[in-house]
Amino acid sequence: MHVFFTPDIFSSSTTYVLSEEESKHCARVLRLGVGDLVQLIDGKGGQFLGQIAEATPKKTTLQILEYHSSEDQWAFKVHIAVAPTKNLDRMEWFVEKAVEVGIDEITFLQCARSERKALNLERLEKIAVSAMKQSLKTHLPRLHPLTKYTDFLKTVPVENTFIAHLVEGSERHSLVKSISGNNHYTVLIGPEGDFSPEEVQLALAKGIRPVTLGSSRLRTETAALAACHTFHVLLDV
Repeated sequence: MHVFFTPDIFSSSTTYVLSEEESKHCARVLRLGVGDLVQLIDGKGGQFLGQIAEATPKKTTLQILEYHSSEDQWAFKVHIAVAPTKNLDRMEWFVEKAVEVGIDEITFLQCARSERKALNLERLEKIAVSAMKQSLKTHLPRLHPLTKYTDFLKTVPVENTFIAHLVEGSERHSLVKSISGNNHYTVLIGPEGDFSPEEVQLALAKGIRPVTLGSSRLRTETAALAACHTFHVLLDV
């Protein structure tokens, strides 16, 4: 069944009109018509069964037949804070794959060695929506705008927060061995030049634990996805 993202729908809705963009996709691209059934998701766990009552590329009207709300799809929370890569395609890839694997929050960090100073958050959100629909998830991850590293450290909780870095002379533990139980986890991933020694020290002074993702040196987006996937391998059972 085809899935549409309808963030402004209410649990009490009996009818709903798709946005012009979704109407065009429904009527012109998918060629759905009156009587066809579709699934609607609001990105907050709400799922709706709709039947097309009117189908045009500018306005597609649905009758809402069923509604139910799903709980979180996993008992833990994953928050990846990552410095965007110079090549934005690689960050778009990470967002898409992380949503498919399962992620709750993404914060984009501006670090001392960051080469990217701006970010098209609207485009990344569209990619996240598409990945949510494709992977049949009902919760849309929260994407935070580009945030200064020092500002992020002021707000992030210390408990179950890790920083993955390659700075020599600092003891690091395996992320796999640092995870225990269904908690809210945050992992910091640095830019292509890694975190600076000063940034690492700031995190350690706050009580954030240093971790390694394995023996290989990973690209930024690979490290971020590997961290995300690690939690599901260990906890999503």
